[in-house]
Amino acid sequence: MDHRENHNASPPASPKPGLAQRFVRGLIRTLRSFCIILGVLFVLGLLGSILAERLLTGSSAHADRGVDEFPDMRTVWSYGEGNVVVARIGVRGPIIRAQMGGLFSLAQDPVTSALRMIRAAQNDPSIKAIILEIDSPGGGITASDVIYKALMDFRASDSDRRIVALFEDVAASGGYYIATAANHIVAHPTTITGSIGVLISSLNLKEFGDKYGIRDTTIKSGANKDMLNPWADLTDEQRELLQAMIDQMHTRFVDLVALGRGLEESKVREIADGRILSAQEALRHKLIDEIGYWSDAMASARKLLGADAIRVVRYEQRFSLSSFLKGFQRLRVAIDPRFWPRSRMMYMWSL
Repeated sequence: MDHRENHNASPPASPKPGLAQRFVRGLIRTLRSFCIILGVLFVLGLLGSILAERLLTGSSAHADRGVDEFPDMRTVWSYGEGNVVVARIGVRGPIIRAQMGGLFSLAQDPVTSALRMIRAAQNDPSIKAIILEIDSPGGGITASDVIYKALMDFRASDSDRRIVALFEDVAASGGYYIATAANHIVAHPTTITGSIGVLISSLNLKEFGDKYGIRDTTIKSGANKDMLNPWADLTDEQRELLQAMIDQMHTRFVDLVALGRGLEESKVREIADGRILSAQEALRHKLIDEIGYWSDAMASARKLLGADAIRVVRYEQRFSLSSFLKGFQRLRVAIDPRFWPRSRMMYMWSL
């Protein structure tokens, strides 16, 4: 028998990959192609946004003015038709200033968004009224007051301008606060409103700390510097100081309701204990003018403006390089512990 090796023999064929291996390889190729396409679109979109931003900046009627004072927003025809133009502006969610949206999102906090739209409407002489759509449980005192002031500035910019508020699911506390700037208020039959009041809240962990041997060390310049420290009880003096501030802010809220609704202050105080009201109860207490829907809000705007027909527009934020880059900042704030709140007082003033 010949035992010599056959050097010319072909190497054994590799085994064919199984079904699972072929599936994984195909999936990898698909993901690789998808990533390449996504990367190309990302670069093209970024370059397009840079070009668009430059073109818009160069062609804007307010290119030589502040972008926050004169927001360059896109106007979209929303509803109806006519020569009289009305802007619909929504205030939805908690009325707070906070970083909103994701990496690629143009979303802004409700306060910034509302202020930009109100200013855009005020700067446009063709806008004769605002239909203010409110769906908010309230929020910060100052944030609500700033929106209220912007709405009153809109009204003051032209004696013929009007505001109609339309309540959706909830228009309570700060949500009702901003509605006091309206000439007319319409609430849906299922709206929850009212909650005229102010609060400040804090956690008190002193007993927990005493039980588990947790002690607070605070170096302060005065006895009241760490009011609402969760590891200490309030003193009688501190409680009186806080209550006095709450009472002052509550009085302002009551005064605005009385002024905006044409009610006596004493009548407002009867229901200004923080209670929530149904639309039917709010109508009985004259906190709203009617119960209805979007069509009724439009009809009220037409009546206030003396117009047979109105054309409703809404605003959209334009995409820009600056808004895109702000997304990276939002992501950085979200993942970097150095930007997380460090205060131990954990309290919140709110309406």
